Amino acid sequence: MKNCDVLIVGAGAAGLMAAYKLSAAGRSVIVLEARDRMGGRIHTLKNELFFKEAERGAEFIHGDLPVTLDLLKTANTEVMPAAGDMWRFANGEFDADNGVTPDWGLLMERLDNLKEDCSINEFLQREFAGDEYKALRNSVRRFVAGYDSADPENASAFALRKEWQNEDNDAQHRVKGGYSAIIDFLADECKAKGGEIYLNSVVTDIYHEPHGAQAVVASGDVYYARHLVVALPLGVLKATSGEGSVKFHPLLAQHTNAFHDIGFGSIIKILLEFNTLFWEGEDIARLSGKDPQQMGFILSDEAIPTWWTQNPQRSPVITGWLGGAPAAEKLHATGEELLELALQSLANIFKKDKEELRDKLVAFNCANWTADPFTRGSYAYDMVPSANARNVLSEPVDNTLFFAGEYLYDGPAMGTVEAALTSGQDIARRIIDLK
Repeated sequence: MKNCDVLIVGAGAAGLMAAYKLSAAGRSVIVLEARDRMGGRIHTLKNELFFKEAERGAEFIHGDLPVTLDLLKTANTEVMPAAGDMWRFANGEFDADNGVTPDWGLLMERLDNLKEDCSINEFLQREFAGDEYKALRNSVRRFVAGYDSADPENASAFALRKEWQNEDNDAQHRVKGGYSAIIDFLADECKAKGGEIYLNSVVTDIYHEPHGAQAVVASGDVYYARHLVVALPLGVLKATSGEGSVKFHPLLAQHTNAFHDIGFGSIIKILLEFNTLFWEGEDIARLSGKDPQQMGFILSDEAIPTWWTQNPQRSPVITGWLGGAPAAEKLHATGEELLELALQSLANIFKKDKEELRDKLVAFNCANWTADPFTRGSYAYDMVPSANARNVLSEPVDNTLFFAGEYLYDGPAMGTVEAALTSGQDIARRIIDLK
């Protein structure tokens, strides 16, 4: 049995941020990670021949996010702009309005007047039931599934109202060298202060009592600590069986219910690298009536509906994104099946022959995060009972067992690396402040 002051289960952004702060405060820390790498839903590819610093997981910094930007500054890591226009492709052509949602102002006006929370789907069916609002309903559902990776049947109207009211026009950024630069910095600093990080350590059972806790790893190894931080994705905590699932002893019935009162989305992210930036050709300019070099995002009704370039970087990598219920339906899809959907979607959007695109394809990488046993989804979204659930999960059990993760964040940057880092930082402070 190995002992330490604080044992952390999960080496994603939340777990490593907690380890970084706790080790800096002089606590002995051990981090256990199920995968053969750190980072969780942060996974930067660093191949030499293709996908150089491409992101399988988290990619953008959405505006001025203080914890993320302060940490990057401390790590002497720069950010790069992520720019480009929003394009919309529908009914076989590009939309001159660049994807502006019809009746958005009216939607927000009626959301502002909503007095009792409900799902966004229930709200749309009640307030915008007529045929004249069909485009609005479809647009909102697509956005909720795509951006929030959420199921409109469950997503809280109040939470989406808060999200949309806090939207701003702050520039988006990418991390120079990839998001894994944050992970590497946190891990290196933790280890420099004596912290230990063990990979390929799949925790199967957690035992807790008022004066300590222990984690049992699949290999049979046992780790003991005065405090234990569970920094696993919500999808894993919802799981009752299978690889990656964790059993608590004694059972945390109230916490188990709370896990299921917070939504956790589904996502598939597809990276395609071609031998040319075919979407910047003169034929695309004629087809769209726009400057394709300014293209950032494309929204469509295709099987893989959302795409983005590396703009303003002139990169031959284009990224596909499928979120929400449509992604959940592809849980067991093979990589080849998803590649076919991706190529056909691009062929339809850009009026290309699919086989022509296949011939131009250099590399393909698919991250089906919902099928990953150590993630089981994308990121959290609020359902109607989520605020009460977070209150339950944010309180430690006997000042011994703590939970950390982006799903516990209650702010404008829910579902982001910022949310995970903030949660890890907050948990570390609570443990440090204990007498």
